[in-house]
Amino acid sequence: MMQNVETQADAWLEAARSKLGSTLLGPLAEQIGRVEEVGDGIALVSGLPLARLDELLRFGKGQFGFAQVLEPNRIGCVLLDDVDGVEAGDEVHGTGDVVRVPVGPALLGRVVDPLGRPLDGKGPIAAESREPIERSAPAIIDRDLVTEPVQTGLIVIDGLFALGRGQRELIIGDRAIGKTTIAIDTIINQKTSDILCVYVAIGQKSSSIRRAIDAIQAGGNADRSVIVVAEAASSPGLQWIAPFAAMTMAEYFRDRGQHALIVIDDMSKHAATHREIALLTRQSPGREAYPGDVFYVHARLLERAAKLSKQKGGGSLTALPIAETDAGNLSAYIPTNLISITDGQIVLDAKLFRQGQKPAVDVGTSVSRVGGKTQAHALRDAARTLRLDYAQFLELETFTRFGGMPDTRVRDRLTRGERIRAILEQPQHSPLRLVDEVGLVLAVQFGLLDAIPLSALVDVRKGLRKALDEGAGPAVKQIEQEGELNEVNRDALRIVLERYVSRWLPAQSAKAVAQS
Repeated sequence: MMQNVETQADAWLEAARSKLGSTLLGPLAEQIGRVEEVGDGIALVSGLPLARLDELLRFGKGQFGFAQVLEPNRIGCVLLDDVDGVEAGDEVHGTGDVVRVPVGPALLGRVVDPLGRPLDGKGPIAAESREPIERSAPAIIDRDLVTEPVQTGLIVIDGLFALGRGQRELIIGDRAIGKTTIAIDTIINQKTSDILCVYVAIGQKSSSIRRAIDAIQAGGNADRSVIVVAEAASSPGLQWIAPFAAMTMAEYFRDRGQHALIVIDDMSKHAATHREIALLTRQSPGREAYPGDVFYVHARLLERAAKLSKQKGGGSLTALPIAETDAGNLSAYIPTNLISITDGQIVLDAKLFRQGQKPAVDVGTSVSRVGGKTQAHALRDAARTLRLDYAQFLELETFTRFGGMPDTRVRDRLTRGERIRAILEQPQHSPLRLVDEVGLVLAVQFGLLDAIPLSALVDVRKGLRKALDEGAGPAVKQIEQEGELNEVNRDALRIVLERYVSRWLPAQSAKAVAQS
């Protein structure tokens, strides 16, 4: 990449000479700056009065950085690579260009750093072109309504908080309670869809990044994914540009009428990097020591996710930014910023996680502001009252903890609610097909699981896919292809579910009796 930028800089200078040569008596004068101070990934540069914001600067020994802060007599430059070779007094040259990254189909199946350099040992990348990491978000007139679903394979999200193509849905919660797992499961579930995926890791440990990559390669279609890595040991400059670079890579597919999904893991660490850079370049701190422009930085990034109109190709880019909270505090500065920027949030609760409810989604505080318009029609028809029934169950469960034995009607509601909660639990990296989600929801709504012990529902889930494929093949195929649930398919699924449960239940009952 560095050689490419150097070539671009030389070409820019040559073009300037050819354009102005008739008015110059000698060669074109080039401005040369000097490094005044350097440290912690930041270089303070003087002597480049014509430098522009975000311009790529080339240092005398081949290192590069970009102008982050412009002051009358000094430039705050963020270095993109190792700073060991940059010293006070070194020459600095403007390039007249901005940071660019490679884009194109050649990136699919690759692991790269934020500058597009390969990290997977598979050789160089034949990029179709190089695009700026900073690009304008699509205009309102160029956007379309968000109506097509993005299936995550998780019932708790697809059934209660459906995602749409072009939406920005925040995944937020405390540390290590399954935020990344939800995003990775969503990527894995696109294995057979037409959605291309970009996963960008910012400031994560190498072991965490390795687990995410292994999960995508083992369960998903890695050849349809791009993984951008800016680990904790990377320079602040690389961590800062990582989400912008990944967004540019994903926009390539959206702008050509395709559908893409980008996971940004995570925005809290990116905000901390931005704060670090801002303080080192002596910008004024604000709330929680973050600079005042951190909201704008994240807003201009996430606004680039959109569903384009048919006139613009009809492509879409869906964003799943991840943010970390401290002790569940959603009112902290960065969480409130991101909640106000995005179109909804999936909130994970540490208490639910410790109780074994995984994914630990708090259905009371989670929301999708796009609404049910993006939900697959088959699942919307099946789960019409699911959220209301579950909310009522949670209220009843709270009140009955302090009272006596409830009446039969209340016990029936509690039994049904416990089954709803059970089907919302799901092992990691095991997303479900749409028809499997529909089957489980219908089984609960029909009351077919009420008599089954809660401990046995895990085994019921395991055999459901095979039962549906063998007993209702045409209905399964039609639901998967069209996403619709008509009366004929509903009846076919009900017959199979009743037969499956009736065949399975006696054996479980006998086993329970024998154990007792």
